[in-house]
Amino acid sequence: MNLLVDGLEEKTVFKTELTKQLSIDNHTEVYPVYKIRLDKLYYNDQNDRIATWISQYKADNKINSIDMKNKEEYNNIIHQFITESNPKALSKTQKNIALVGQEQPGVVLADGRIVDGNRRFTCLRNIQEETGNTQYMNAVILERDITGNAKEIKMLELYLQHGVDKPVDYDPIDRLVGIYNDIVDKKLLSITEYAKSVNLSEREIKREVDKAKLMVEFLEFIDAPKQFHLARKLNINDPLKELNTIMKQCKDEDRREDLKNVFFANLLIRPKGDATRYVRDIKKIAIDTNFLDNYLEEQMELTEKVCDLLEECGDINEEVINEKILTQNELQNAFERSTEKWVTKSNSKASKTLPAQLIEKAYEQLDNVDTNVFKKLSDDEKDNIRSKLDLVQEMIDSIRGELDV
Repeated sequence: MNLLVDGLEEKTVFKTELTKQLSIDNHTEVYPVYKIRLDKLYYNDQNDRIATWISQYKADNKINSIDMKNKEEYNNIIHQFITESNPKALSKTQKNIALVGQEQPGVVLADGRIVDGNRRFTCLRNIQEETGNTQYMNAVILERDITGNAKEIKMLELYLQHGVDKPVDYDPIDRLVGIYNDIVDKKLLSITEYAKSVNLSEREIKREVDKAKLMVEFLEFIDAPKQFHLARKLNINDPLKELNTIMKQCKDEDRREDLKNVFFANLLIRPKGDATRYVRDIKKIAIDTNFLDNYLEEQMELTEKVCDLLEECGDINEEVINEKILTQNELQNAFERSTEKWVTKSNSKASKTLPAQLIEKAYEQLDNVDTNVFKKLSDDEKDNIRSKLDLVQEMIDSIRGELDV
């Protein structure tokens, strides 16, 4: 099917007076906008916004891909994903379209695949269902298909959804899944190309790639490879950020691997309280290498129990996690007590070493004073420095007096 040629002939596509400027493959051009009947369009299953929802559907139905032969049934499935991914944003957009019409044209491919505008398409489908009136979507039609132009189409999609000045409302895990798929798994884009498409620095994207790899490793650790919806359900984005920082600071390879496994076990078993605060406590211990080995030895015993539990559970899914893993209160408490114990030791050591650290920092600051500047100072400016030196000397004498007690 050629949406443009066939649609104009069938009178399911109509050219409007609107235009939209797009930059594709470093070439900027103004494209005409068409009014397209909804039944000629279909959702983009590669839309990052619904990446975890698609992974869940595949896992629940034990399939590798969603059948697109029946476009209406396929659209109904994806429609539900778009709705559940952000119902508040969808409701707001739908009310706006119902009131003033579709203000921003979408972008679709020659076969009707929607590159940009999946949420608007969902809103229009809802309005059509509610009113019974045939709806049309305004969109640019690109004479391309996903097979032969996957890279440039993905870069365009990313630019339209992330690179322009509008809020990004993707779930952070969906965003990580998209980054993993495009850069690591499919190798469709390089870090440089991805960064350029979303108007971010390569350093920021590299950090996100590292987090995405850790997410994949976590899912492999819990015997649920690429079940990305579990990462979303467990809300592990912020903890992964902390883990990424720890991994960069821990240089010993064996320690890194043990620490990562301990971290994953804690993420899964979910000791009570705020998860991000809890993993920051682990980071405190990890930075203090004097206690890290003891902490890891204690935690690895608990981690092995988690691994045994996972093996007993068999196939891992959300129900199993909720009913057989997150109900392990004794194991949760053991993880928490262990971490609290070593955090207390770490804090105690930190409080003892803090005075020496502050004094060393003060010495370094004074050592940086360029005394050659004094020749250029006025008498008042010199007197001001002398008065501050007197205060410093008083403080030194006071600290030395406390040491000699």
